[in-house]
Amino acid sequence: MKSGVSRREFLKYSVAASTLIAAGNGIMGSVMAQAAESVTEVDKLILWVFTDNYYDTNRLDNKITKRYRSKSGKSIHAEHGLSYYAETTVSGKTSACMFDFGLDPVGVLNNITLLGIDIGKSNAFSLSHGHWDNYTSAVSILRQNQSRIAAGTPFYVGEEAFARRYALRPGATELTDLGQLKKEDIEALGLKVVEVKNPFEIVPGAYFTGNIERVTAYEKVSDQFQIMRGEKIEHDTFPGEQAVFFKVKGKGLVVLSGCAHAGIVNTVKQAQKVAGTDKIHAIMGGFHLINAKPELIQSVVADIKTMKPDYIVPTHCTGFEAIVAFSREMPNEFVLNTSGTQYTFTM
Repeated sequence: MKSGVSRREFLKYSVAASTLIAAGNGIMGSVMAQAAESVTEVDKLILWVFTDNYYDTNRLDNKITKRYRSKSGKSIHAEHGLSYYAETTVSGKTSACMFDFGLDPVGVLNNITLLGIDIGKSNAFSLSHGHWDNYTSAVSILRQNQSRIAAGTPFYVGEEAFARRYALRPGATELTDLGQLKKEDIEALGLKVVEVKNPFEIVPGAYFTGNIERVTAYEKVSDQFQIMRGEKIEHDTFPGEQAVFFKVKGKGLVVLSGCAHAGIVNTVKQAQKVAGTDKIHAIMGGFHLINAKPELIQSVVADIKTMKPDYIVPTHCTGFEAIVAFSREMPNEFVLNTSGTQYTFTM
């Protein structure tokens, strides 16, 4: 690696080169080796789930979890939404970023307070994709903490994050308007919006996957999801959806998805490709298998099992049936998430 090229730039360029896969396996192997060399390993990773669909104050902890225990007047909020906070430690230096923001700002802010996190110290903010259950709380949360957030702090997004989106809900005959996050509202709060298409290190040790390659035959985006492009409403395949991954020293990858509209298997494979390793420590996030057909759930679970993660933590839009399937098929790896839980991954 030339000294004049930064680690972040090298990763971006080397992974972009991976699209030349048709040139042959030898080139692809070289690209993978370069990517692996350029990915910053973290000594320690702490993830907080600021909000999720489910909460249980009495759920037992395991060796990676620390659950919030409610008491009179201090209760964790749960909702149909998702928000994470990640803290990485690399060579003794700690960095932090927020990934997704949830749906109800009052509830999410309540949880942030109870968990004792000062998001004003964040080095970056990021959004997986432009759906209401991921972005709605963003402006309110950022505005409330604006005085403590450094001007120019990056707000990372993928393509079409600010587009207007729609969904055909179960049993409905007309589209539901899901609204849109406005770029100017984020910029008005002093943040710098940065659109990402290729793999990118958003804070030391935390990476956007870049646009996720669709490689499985069975992970398809439902026609129920629509997007406004120009003056036309079209099928939304979420080409710019982003996930975040970390490479924990001595353990492997921790892959964190928002909703995985691109498919959770596709998402993990993308992280493996970028990082240049097959070793998976944890897969965590929304897998968007809610209301999925049993055969689709079975295919996803089977492929995830072959990846041999140490932990599988389905959240949010994974859906009850898929969560049960993971718990049944991967009982030793399965962790039931609850809103407000802190996860610690370390070497």
